[in-house]
Amino acid sequence: MKLIKTEDAVGSVLAHDLTQIIIGQYKGARFRKGHIVKEEDIPILLSMGKENLYVWEKQEGWLHENEAAEILRDLAKGEHMTASEPKEGKIELTADCDGLLKINSKALLEINSTPQMMIATRHGNTPVKKGDKLAGTRIIPLVIEEEKMKNLQKNTLSITNGKPVLELIPYSFKKVGIVTTGSEVYKGRIEDTFTPVLIKKLSEFNTEIIGHIKTDDSDKMTTGAINELLEKGADFVLCTGGMSVDPDDKTPLAIKNTGASIVSYGAPVLPGAMFLLAYLPAISNGKPNRVICGLPGCVMYAKRTIFDLILPRIMADDIITKEDIATLGEGGLCLGCQTCTYPNCGFGK
Repeated sequence: MKLIKTEDAVGSVLAHDLTQIIIGQYKGARFRKGHIVKEEDIPILLSMGKENLYVWEKQEGWLHENEAAEILRDLAKGEHMTASEPKEGKIELTADCDGLLKINSKALLEINSTPQMMIATRHGNTPVKKGDKLAGTRIIPLVIEEEKMKNLQKNTLSITNGKPVLELIPYSFKKVGIVTTGSEVYKGRIEDTFTPVLIKKLSEFNTEIIGHIKTDDSDKMTTGAINELLEKGADFVLCTGGMSVDPDDKTPLAIKNTGASIVSYGAPVLPGAMFLLAYLPAISNGKPNRVICGLPGCVMYAKRTIFDLILPRIMADDIITKEDIATLGEGGLCLGCQTCTYPNCGFGK
């Protein structure tokens, strides 16, 4: 630090907070540590009795907290994100579009395990809306050695292969087919209350429902219905009902007989344990794999289920593995809160 006259401080960086008190109106930090003094600040500082200021003296090999935050920003920021201007050493990232937020957890841990560095983010695999806050970056001290930041850059980029720590994947357009199974619906004994729920959830994304077929309890009939929707161009087929282990619940068999590769039948999530996820190869190169899901009955009546965790990833063409499903167990218990705040809660985290 060095002490300089306030009138000469334009462009200098404050080395500590400066408190202003206006009786009956205001008491607090009028200027924060790290603030860069502007011409218009001078009269205010003088009115606060600050005729001299302690400011940071730029030295070779050292970076101010705003400069360091910009380096962390560049490591973190992916496409479809906007960065704020540095403020008190902090930079925030916000979403430019709706999409799925992905985090390179290994790289993020590397940064946050490095003394004096930090990036705080939302959870990975979280659906976000345009304008949502994604992350905040800063260093802990006012200044830091430039060499430390260079080493961090090198270590982080080696983990990410040069990619950003955060990735925001916009949702893609999907043609969707729905197969409602069960003789009770097929024969009109009860009303289909499952499909309206799916239509409502799908309406939050860029989708077109190209067909809805009802089938009885025959696995052959259900397989035929799935194939018919796929032949019509469905990218994504949802099968409702017949997902438990009862002998007459044959939807998993019907999905298997389409030739699809089953990723998982069963998930450590409540509600949603009897969920099934399967993939079929894309019709042409360059397109995402086609997806078939078997949805348990809880999706029809529970506010949030396994389907809410998986649907955004499918809409972002994010390939889901058996391991991904297994890791949902920690955080996979929905508490059924009276006021649902998903995705801003612990479900699926």
